[in-house]
Amino acid sequence: MSNTFIIIRREFNERVRKKSFIITTLLMPVLMIALMAAPALIMEYSGGEEKRIAVIDESGLIASQLQSDDELIFEPTDLSVDAARKELTDHYAVLCIGSGVFADPSDVKFYVNSSSSIAVEGNIANQIGHIIETEKLKQYDIDNLQQILDEVKTSVSMQTFRNDKSQEGDTEAHSSIAATALGYVLGFILYAFLLIYGSMVMQSVIEEKNSRVLEVMVSSVRPFQLMMGKILGIASVAVVQIVIWGVLIVGVGAAVLPRLMPDYLAAGVEAMQAGAPQAAEMAAASDFDPEMMQAVASITDAGYVTMIFACLLLFVLGGYLLYSAMFAAVGSAVDSIQDAAQLQTPIMVPIILALLMMLAVIKDPDSQVAFWFSMIPLTSPIVMIARIPYDIPLWEIALSLVLLYASFIGMVWVAAKIYRVGIFMYGKKPTIKELWKWVRYPF
Repeated sequence: MSNTFIIIRREFNERVRKKSFIITTLLMPVLMIALMAAPALIMEYSGGEEKRIAVIDESGLIASQLQSDDELIFEPTDLSVDAARKELTDHYAVLCIGSGVFADPSDVKFYVNSSSSIAVEGNIANQIGHIIETEKLKQYDIDNLQQILDEVKTSVSMQTFRNDKSQEGDTEAHSSIAATALGYVLGFILYAFLLIYGSMVMQSVIEEKNSRVLEVMVSSVRPFQLMMGKILGIASVAVVQIVIWGVLIVGVGAAVLPRLMPDYLAAGVEAMQAGAPQAAEMAAASDFDPEMMQAVASITDAGYVTMIFACLLLFVLGGYLLYSAMFAAVGSAVDSIQDAAQLQTPIMVPIILALLMMLAVIKDPDSQVAFWFSMIPLTSPIVMIARIPYDIPLWEIALSLVLLYASFIGMVWVAAKIYRVGIFMYGKKPTIKELWKWVRYPF
């Protein structure tokens, strides 16, 4: 065991002392926040160029009601469709609305002089659809129809409570928005960790094998000790990184965010975290969506965020240990990264499948598909970490962890068999059939 600890210490120090590790660890939380905020900022500030659209309205009712904005400018024209298409090439497009559009809403043609976009087409289609609906309602001859529609229009916001947790009063509200976003982000984080740190183990083995360092090392340590030292050494790097991220995010969520929020929002969030019955009234009084307030309350709850990161740490470690054993076996069996591509495919398929299964979790976190894929060890790290924010039963998390770590023990036994033979094989890329033969060797 002393030899294994020496290898663990060497692998840990080699990576943690690099400037790249320090910079990545400190900047990754900031980068993640920036990436999440970037799409909204891009949509907000990346306005398109001005687009002039000539409108030929054969119905006579729609063109005058189309609303221009900073991007789309509608200009009615009396030209025929053929003439407009030939003469108005300086315009962005020609929009032709047929005379039978009220009976056949598909009687609309859009001739663009350059590339179109979903946003532009959606804007125009929505406006035309709204105008047709309004004109049809006018046929019912109801006074003040638009005022009536505006008055009866209602937006409902619900507070969600877990009745199976407590049936006495209103306990802390839960946000599906926060659970969905958090589950998706955590799933992608674990996906990245499995690929990055698993590949790191494989690359390290290949590099040392090519430099013949392994031949010298196995004279002092057993191949199994060498493999476990590499796996656990790099695992300790991942653990340190997650712990630092957890401390930073919990600290920001619990200490900094409440001070940045307005007083009315902070009071409402505190009331929701305490399960106070007046929380919904406080949200309504401040014109703040109660469900969004629930989301803010969740991400600023230090206990909730700490629990999430504790689970993330356990599943990252278990998933990494399971997959790194397979990556180490692949690295020992080949001489280059290029040769490893074929043998990596069976390892990559479950990881990608788990990423796709997160969609099933978002649709229904308690479905049979989500449950079983969160129990299968090859997919459970990603799928289960996506389910945990939905406050699933503790026994499911515990069972998933037991199966995951038990599978790691079995996988280490298989990987060690391949590793013992593979580190001494050069010049030939083994097939999966040959790897299975190595596993069956009686030592």
